[in-house]
This record gives sequence, structure tokens and C-alpha cells, in this order.
Amino acid sequence: METILTIENLSKRYGRIQALKNVSFSIQKGHVYGILGPNGSGKSTTLGIVLNVVNETTGSYKWFDGKMQTHEALKKVGAIIERPNFYPYMTAEENLKLVCKIKSINYSKIEEKLDLVGLTERKNSKFSTFSLGMKQRLAIASALLNDPEILILDEPTNGLDPQGIHQIRDIIKEIASQGTTILLASHLLDEVEKVCSHVVVLRKGEILYSGSVDAMSANEGFFEISANDNLALKSVLDNHPAISQIKEEDGKLLVYLKSDLSASELNQFLFSKNVVLNHLVKRKNSLEAQFLELTKNANIQKN
Repeated sequence: METILTIENLSKRYGRIQALKNVSFSIQKGHVYGILGPNGSGKSTTLGIVLNVVNETTGSYKWFDGKMQTHEALKKVGAIIERPNFYPYMTAEENLKLVCKIKSINYSKIEEKLDLVGLTERKNSKFSTFSLGMKQRLAIASALLNDPEILILDEPTNGLDPQGIHQIRDIIKEIASQGTTILLASHLLDEVEKVCSHVVVLRKGEILYSGSVDAMSANEGFFEISANDNLALKSVLDNHPAISQIKEEDGKLLVYLKSDLSASELNQFLFSKNVVLNHLVKRKNSLEAQFLELTKNANIQKN
């Protein structure tokens, strides 16, 4: 699977403040990633560094396996990291035409992107007449004009009413379904649960958790396992009464439980079926535990 972005031991200091500390994770093509953390956790700093608007103190990052320089790679990136900034006296369509002109993009993309964000009927309305949610949707349309391989969003639903939040989340899901990789920063657990497939949890600039969102909802925990023949392994486990679902990720099977099952019980069961594991780790509510830890001292919101 193609790696879109790799971040290695990224750190950032602002004077005596350590905004980021040895942050490392990678983003694979076709997934929706969330960076979750309270204000001041380092989310926006991380995005600013990879978008080349903030200089890292130490560490490194590379786009597209390092096959191109950052300024070239960023032509394949769409991003919204600040409040939508368009000319208020110009219409939605006129504003997007200006963006196309600046970025040398064909005007033919405008209709398609306005339709995607549900603003076709308001394309001739002035930006000043738009609600906050509509302004955010126009910003997403603008960021998509160059058909980016990855879309980066910083707090995409911040300040929106429930209807606006729902609309933005539906648009993000639709964009992802079309194959665009998405990286969004949020302080909302609910947002990450509903939209993302993977999550990085930050607190005070450090990673507390990095992995699949599915692990968060596994009430009985989950196993991370592998064998020489994962296909045979999955076949044996498919009808086990304690298992709710099985997913494959990075050469390992993630086995989610619906009732309690110990590592020794699983190992014994598989051995009786002539399957020998070469990797077995049981994780218990990893992400949920991290959220509980975060909520002790910080403002992570559950809805």
C-alpha cells in the first residue's frame, strides 16, 4: 500500500514550550486519519509542519515515500488549516474561479466540486450571505479543485451547529469513498469515531495512541495475531463464538471480541486446529483507555 506521508521523531519547541515531542506515524493511501487531542496538544503544529508553514525543531517528514521535494508534493495536497478566507463581495463561483486562476486549474472542476459539497444552487450567491457551515463547505470545494491525493482539515466542524456538523461529516465520508486520503485534526472523540478509520491521540505534544479506530469500540478488547498462513488462520477463527469480526492490517489479523477470551484460550484453540501463531498480543480497550486518560486533565469532548 502506498505511503502518502511519513513523520519521524518530529519535535517542535517555542522557547521553553515543547509543542511536539518525538511524534512518529505514517499515513497510507485510501484511509481517513484523525489527529485527536485537546487544544494545545500539538495537532495544528503537526499539520503546520507537514504543510511547510511551520519549521520543525528536530525530526523529519516526507511525502509520497520521499519521491519528490516538499514544494512539489504539496501540489498534490489540499488543505484547510484556518477559517475560510474568500472575498465577501464575490459569489461562490467567482471565488473558486479566482482560486483556479491562481493555481492554474481548469474552470471545469468548479461545477463538480460545488455539487460535491451541496452548493450548486448557491453558486451565484455572495460569500457574505453564507452561513458558517456553507463557508466551510466552500473551503472544502476550493481545497479539492486540484483533485488532491490527500485532503487535510484542521477542526473541520469547529463552531458549527448540529446540522452543519452532520453535513461536513457526510461530505468527508463521500470524499473518502471516492478514494481521497484524508487527515483531520479534531478535539472531538465523536468526530473521530464517526469519520476516521485510524487515529493518533496527542496530549501535550506526545503520542498516547496510534492505530485503528475499531479498537476503540471493542468492548472485550482485541487480539493482534499472525501465522505463516493468515488465510488459514482467519478461516479457523471465522466461526468462533467469542469473535465479532476479523480485519487484516499490515500483515496481521485484528480479532475483535464480543465475549471474554484469554490469550491462552485462543492459543490452545488454534493449536488444536493445527495452527501455530508467530505473533499474539491482546489489547484491552486501547484507545478508549487513552481517551479516559486524556479527559482527566484536558478538554476532550465526547460529543
